[in-house]
Amino acid sequence: MEEINKTNVKEFILLSFSNLNEFQILFFIIILTMYLVCILGNLLIIILVEVSSSLHLPMYFFISVFSASETLFVSVTVPKLLANLIVAEKYISFTGCFIQLFIYSSLGATECCLLAVMAFDRDLAINIPLRYGSIMTHNLCVKLVIIPWCFGFGMGSIPTMFMATLDYCGPNVINHFFCDLAPLQSLSCSNPFSSQLTTTISAAFGCVVPFIFIMAFYFHIVYAISKILSMEGKSKAFSTCSSHLMVTSLFYGTIIIVYIRAQATQYDKYLALIYTVVVPFFNPFIYALRNKEIKLALMNVICHYHWFYHWSP
Repeated sequence: MEEINKTNVKEFILLSFSNLNEFQILFFIIILTMYLVCILGNLLIIILVEVSSSLHLPMYFFISVFSASETLFVSVTVPKLLANLIVAEKYISFTGCFIQLFIYSSLGATECCLLAVMAFDRDLAINIPLRYGSIMTHNLCVKLVIIPWCFGFGMGSIPTMFMATLDYCGPNVINHFFCDLAPLQSLSCSNPFSSQLTTTISAAFGCVVPFIFIMAFYFHIVYAISKILSMEGKSKAFSTCSSHLMVTSLFYGTIIIVYIRAQATQYDKYLALIYTVVVPFFNPFIYALRNKEIKLALMNVICHYHWFYHWSP
């Protein structure tokens, strides 16, 4: 008997935060402000690392790459959220939904791996500072940022392909502000077991495994810091990785709660709002305001251009 494809859904409806009613305009203004600050903050960090010779170090190279990935990560979901907050029709095409899912999942896994690479960098700098410069060469740094991107997009493609093979034959309303794995699985009219299993395994490799490496690196860092005799030395050593530790804690604090399981709940979109909007909004401030070198580089750039503008004919 010929197999019939039951997928007849051509588009999905993203409910986003329709339940906010008259507060949607206020919510739009808040999200737009946070999005613009996030984009401008990350671009500022990237430019500063590029133009300031004092920041031509592996740590700041990794921070600039993470800022670039963060810019792309928020731009996958937030513009569509902003549009849905002010328009009556909240549609996204079937193809567009899966493209968004693929890019979002890939960039999420990429960021997890980049955070692990950054933890590895701090571990080397604290435990073997005398050999750090000879080990962490520019070529190695480039390789260490290429691997997360390749790994991330490879991991993002697997659950997306399995999701695309499911049948979607009726309900097309997604109680979320973007096309995420669990909400899409709940709309499928076919058996989602293989997709749920693939999603869980992909989440484990793409999110949990890098987290385990991060924890191992930080246990090693803490052990090394505990052997430093002076309090000043301990404080200086810990300050070099405190910003990264804060960003990692904020990012993983919500993302593991959502993706360690496959079943969707009504609270997922609120948790997703934290790690797709709120955490990226704070990240540039954490890296810039808590880092003396970045603040000094910013002041030097401002003074340079002020002097140039003042004395130029």
